[in-house]
Order: sequence, then C-alpha cells, then structure tokens
Amino acid sequence: MKIQYMNYISRKIAIHLTQALSRSKSVLLLGARQTGKTTLINQQIQPDIAYSFARAATRQRYEQNPALLESELEEQVKQYTKPPIIFIDEVQKIPRVMDIAQYLIDQKLARFILTGSSARKLKTGKDLNLLPGRVVSLMMTPLLYDEMPAPKPTLENILLYGALPGIILESEAGTKDTDLYSYVTTYLEEEIRAEAMVRNIGHFSRFLEIAAGESGKQLNFTRLSQDIGIADTTIANYYQILEDCLITLRVDPIDHSITKRRLIRSPKYLFFDMGVRRACANEGIKLSQKMLADLFEQYVGTELIYHSHLSSPDIKIKYWRDSAGPEIDYVVDHAQTYIPIEIKWTDKPSLSDARHIKKFIEEYDVKQAYIICRTPRRYKITANITALPWQEIGTIF
Repeated sequence: MKIQYMNYISRKIAIHLTQALSRSKSVLLLGARQTGKTTLINQQIQPDIAYSFARAATRQRYEQNPALLESELEEQVKQYTKPPIIFIDEVQKIPRVMDIAQYLIDQKLARFILTGSSARKLKTGKDLNLLPGRVVSLMMTPLLYDEMPAPKPTLENILLYGALPGIILESEAGTKDTDLYSYVTTYLEEEIRAEAMVRNIGHFSRFLEIAAGESGKQLNFTRLSQDIGIADTTIANYYQILEDCLITLRVDPIDHSITKRRLIRSPKYLFFDMGVRRACANEGIKLSQKMLADLFEQYVGTELIYHSHLSSPDIKIKYWRDSAGPEIDYVVDHAQTYIPIEIKWTDKPSLSDARHIKKFIEEYDVKQAYIICRTPRRYKITANITALPWQEIGTIF
C-alpha cells in the first residue's frame, strides 16, 4: 500500500520512471537540488533498500571503503525472493558506487534507482562508469506549469520566484525570497564551488551574478572576462561547471544555412529555474515590463527544454540567428525537422510579429510554427503560424 503524503504533487516524469522499472531496468535520475527527486522516489516507488549520501554520516561510512557497501548489499539482497529496488541518493558523492551497481545489476541480484544533483564527478572521474545499457537516464526538473497545484501562481510570480516545489508550496513571498537566497549561498556558492575546486571565491560569486544577468543571451567570453577580471578560459570552465551541476541549460544554435546566411554560432545558457536566476542576479521584485518580457522568453525556453526531455531524447531545443539581425528565439529540432518558435509578451501577436518566422519558413521548408504569448486562446496568424498560450507549451510535442 502506498503511503499518502501531504502536499503531494504529481510529476510527469513518474510514468517514465515506473515504465523503466517495469522493464526490469535500473534508473539514473539527475536533477538540480530541491527539484523533488528524493520525494518522488519515496512517494512513488518506496524502494526496498535506501542509502542517502546527502547525509554526512552515511557518506563518511562508505567513501573511504566502498567495498563495505558492496558487502552489506550482497547480504541484504539475499533476503528478497526477487531482485529488490535499491535507492542510492546523491550517488555522485561516491562515484565508485557505480561499479557496485553494475555488478549487482549484471548478476540480476538487484535493480537500482541512482539519483544525483551533479553529473560533474560522474562525467569526469577516472575509470568512469555510467552503466551503459544498464540504466535509463532521466532528468528531474522544477515543476512544469501543468504540474503546479491549484491555485496556480500567476505568470509574474513564476518569473519572480520560479518553480521549485518547495517554493511553489510556500505561501509567503518573503519566505520564498529567503529560501531562494539561501539556496544560492548554501548550495550554489558553497557546494558547487567546493566540488569544482574553485579557488577564488570572489571571482566565482561575481561570475555567478553576471551569468544570471546574461541568461538567455549569446555569450561573449572575452567581454565577460573583462567585466569580471579573469581569463576567458576560466569563464568557459565556470559555465561548464554550472552545466555539469545542472544549474544552467545550454541552447546551441542552428549553424547550417541553405542560402549561405552568416549565422551566429555561440551558445546561450538558461538558468534552470527563474527564481534561482533572480537570486543569483541579486535583483529585486519590482521589474519593468521590458525585464518581464525578457524573463518570459527565458522561462518559455526552459519549459520547451523540459517538455522535450519528457517527449523524446531525439528532440533538441536550439535557436537561430542571422548575423544581419533576423532571429528565432527557439527551434524544436527533431532530426532536422524544425518547428520555429518566437516568444512575445503581447496577448495578441500579429503578422508583423511573425516576420522572422516567415524568413525561417522560406529557408527551411517548415510546416508549423508558433508564437508563444499571453493570449488566452490559441488562434491562427497564417496557415502555418499559430499564436499559442504559454500555458499550452506541452501541446507542441
């Protein structure tokens, strides 16, 4: 019997998790801190055996001697008539545990759910083992709009405070702010800096603030290095740290043109959560309409990326920009079948708002395009360009 939890929020990723387990697969579930990984596993799965390396005492017991964990697990699995589900939280803190998981999986003695808030140590460690062919990799995100409990927050509240489950469930704006700034200081500035062995605290903190302000823009590492006073190679490394630690989402450009346009080739980075972005940028809550429009574009980008993860691993979210000016905010790329998407703060976009989309359609033979905006209902702008309410982003996939 499932235990009922207070404030239970149904998550779309749950069906992918249970389907993987039903096929006797193990799961690697990655996601930034406080996105709800542990809560989901405990509520939805209720594993047979569980270890949390987020707890210092548990981590210290095994990090110097992972063989002790292997020995304990070998004894525990004998108590089950079929392979038990073993849940290990924050597995990146002891990467060698992946070898133990591989052994038990290969011997058909257990199935694993491995969660982590960073791919950095799993990706860069010596003798790396990501259990190829043995696990289904899934990504835990902040709450999608569809997942938010009623009464749903306003768009402006989402842009200001984000969509982490704990923040959404908190009713007081002041407490939301306190928790977001705590997230930045205790996790981003301390844990990420320590994990990446960043030596200059001031430089990294300054970089974090500027990176949040630059979220959603094409990057110029040289200009950023001048602003912060560190080498552009260090800037690039800092962005890689944020990406590995699941704090930023990289959006690559479409870099091929049929008509030989000169296309921008630098990536853009989006912060994974709008509230965390604002806390990193150290901004207030009284924002101009222009700033809200910019944040709206970033928020829609994260929603597109998160829905693409749920839809198919073959789908990528990119952007397109001609060096002469025309730009498409986001492009859904499914094996080079494109859906261009423009983001507009208006509630009634017109044909003039679709002029860049029209250029893109002509060049890439596109069948369907969208302008995501604040319209209360979808409507056709042209035969293949639709004005779409931001609440319906998931219908694109």
